[in-house]
Amino acid sequence: MEKERYLRELYTRNPPDSLDKLRNKVVGIAGAGGLGSNIAISLLRAGVQRFIIADYDQVELSNLNRQYYFLDQVGMTKTAALHQNLLRINPHVQVTLHDTRITADNLTDLFTEAHILIEAFDDPEMKAMAANRWLQSFPDRFIITGSGISGYGMLNTLGTTVCGKLIICGDQKTQCTKEIGLTAPRIGLVAQMQANAALEILLDGKITC
Repeated sequence: MEKERYLRELYTRNPPDSLDKLRNKVVGIAGAGGLGSNIAISLLRAGVQRFIIADYDQVELSNLNRQYYFLDQVGMTKTAALHQNLLRINPHVQVTLHDTRITADNLTDLFTEAHILIEAFDDPEMKAMAANRWLQSFPDRFIITGSGISGYGMLNTLGTTVCGKLIICGDQKTQCTKEIGLTAPRIGLVAQMQANAALEILLDGKITC
């Protein structure tokens, strides 16, 4: 099918004019695990077609309880596997992949073309590093982070906090432990909150809570 017809039919149920507004927007996703993989899929379905995705890890069987991967992708790099899944939805998606560990030294260079950055790390120290580095380098660009995503239930504790260009989704306190674990529903909820915040910013230029 011709590209424009495909895109128009794929996104026909999306908000009017959103496809044209999102066509040239670039979303950076730092981390392709439980948050990042689900965020990428949702934003693609919402009409975002240009991504920069960075992660150094490989898909493991234990990832399949919450991450957007499949059994036949175990052993693949997460960046390659996620790219494969994005292409299965929209073969015209444009993705820049960085199969590398993100650090304070390379984050700016990896995502310099992104209009918005979505942080999707597991490690609290990495989350803080990404937010600080991004806002120092690009004070006029939003970064959306997830904090407090472990366990299950506790729906009334989840929320979105806006601190200037820093957006925080989650409960901001639940730590990941063996006792509380990680589940697809709660991680998925926070991932969708992050994706939803990104979509609002990309379409409206701002975010409301």
